[in-house]
Amino acid sequence: MSFKSLFRKKPLAAAQDNTDDSHHSGLNRVLTVKDLTFFGIAAIIGGGTFSAIGNACFSGGPGVVLLYVICAIACGFTAMCYAEFASRVPVSGSAYTYAYVSFGELFAWIIGWALLMEYSIGNIYIAFSWSGYFTNLLSSFGLHIPEYLTINYHAAHLAFTENKVGEGLTAWNTAPIIGGLRIIFDLPAVVINVIITALVYIGTKESKNFSNLMVYIKLAIIVLVIIVGAWYIDIDNWTPFMPNGFGGVMAGVSAVFFAYIGFDAVSTLAEESKNPQRDLPRGMIYSLVACTIIYIILALVITGMVSYTQLGVSDPLAEIFALKGVKWMLFIVSIAAVVAMTSVMLVFQMGQPRIWMTMSRDGLMPKKFAEVHPKHKTPGFATLITGLVVGVPIFFTDENFVLDFTSIGTLFAFVLVCGGVLMLSPQSKEELEARAGKFKIPYINSKYIYPIFMIAVLIGLQLLLPDFYADTFNLAEAADTKIPMVVFLLFTVVMMPIAFTKNLSLIPLLGLLSCCYLLTGMSATNWTWFGIWLLIGLVIYFLYGYRKSNLSKS
Repeated sequence: MSFKSLFRKKPLAAAQDNTDDSHHSGLNRVLTVKDLTFFGIAAIIGGGTFSAIGNACFSGGPGVVLLYVICAIACGFTAMCYAEFASRVPVSGSAYTYAYVSFGELFAWIIGWALLMEYSIGNIYIAFSWSGYFTNLLSSFGLHIPEYLTINYHAAHLAFTENKVGEGLTAWNTAPIIGGLRIIFDLPAVVINVIITALVYIGTKESKNFSNLMVYIKLAIIVLVIIVGAWYIDIDNWTPFMPNGFGGVMAGVSAVFFAYIGFDAVSTLAEESKNPQRDLPRGMIYSLVACTIIYIILALVITGMVSYTQLGVSDPLAEIFALKGVKWMLFIVSIAAVVAMTSVMLVFQMGQPRIWMTMSRDGLMPKKFAEVHPKHKTPGFATLITGLVVGVPIFFTDENFVLDFTSIGTLFAFVLVCGGVLMLSPQSKEELEARAGKFKIPYINSKYIYPIFMIAVLIGLQLLLPDFYADTFNLAEAADTKIPMVVFLLFTVVMMPIAFTKNLSLIPLLGLLSCCYLLTGMSATNWTWFGIWLLIGLVIYFLYGYRKSNLSKS
């Protein structure tokens, strides 16, 4: 094994080759720019809207809107980088394929492994949130599921050890015992995973129609929530704007960023798009802009209706109307949440099998994952395995762990996508002519702009926050939370001479830096678990992927 072989790159021509029937022509090209935009909205507006937004507002107060703007800017730059790749390499695989042609095989595998966290493991969080709202919806009809079938085992055991009165303790005390083990699991979460897996297995066209219908329903209900909620806004609730300071705002980065990760799922649908080079970039950017506007307005409404201190719950939209006594809205919010989270699960469950399919084509995973169902024209085996990867952990994990775990993996993938665009070689005149009418990131030379901008920012920090540098570089206290910021500051300085000498493109450079900045908000626990996950992935790569890779054989 040579060190150089770890970074062997997949040629752009090979990634773009769609002529091999056994590989690329098995999927149905049925998606338009409208469908792709709706898939993006379906993936973005879900758990982040109906669940994660509550914890973000509880941590940052009304000032959390600033974090939504920061995340939107970071995702906007990243979306343009995705769009550039999608225009150059219009095939399935998302960031995995993009990393393969820019960084090489080892980084491609790392991205594929990180995307497993984003799609499959992220769906576990959505399944738990879906279950909560679905259970509330059933309760409004007078139907009741036993507590030991509506909560995960870990949460119930934690409630028992802390003697915390509520659903968890009730579940622990009333659960049937078989062989000394209490039977506690989230039945609705398991069932919805089975249903979504079956729908995705059947076909893209059927999934598209179902997704579009759900998007119409949830957008209409969210608009209703904003209009009704606006009548109950008390502007005094917006003071103080940042009750826990900017640190409190940044503490919600996992919850806020989780709201945005869905837009890149659109890029996995390249081979089912009618015109991927034109429509994929538009679908990603349109959905991102629409959802950012919705998130900011929604965050202002819910923090204006009640104090931020009352929003640290798993169902914040239902909670605000319950506190205001608007009981008829509780039913509508529950319906919207069930619909929204179903659509998110659908898109995520479509994305992961297509990444595995692409990795299998490249030889990094067993050939079975690349099989396309002869009737349904979907990656059948990979879809079933995705259903298992989501379904099995539902029995023994909890939503808070999954939320943090998913966000850090996705941010890491975004960093490599932005960095990958910086490393792509300039296209020839013929290639540019062939891409006429397709998306291209406008080139802005960062030679002078970036160094001047960063020097101004670094000086501004010293003037506005005189103790910032002294506190940040004082690693004697809370070193685990300060080290990421120290690394980020050093990275911004290192990039100044590189931008000056290499004439880097400004937009992907800003995307790279903004995603790296969001990573500084991750806790030490997040980094530890991500490191363990990464290590497991590397072991699998060296035991299987490295030897079986198509590039290794060639």
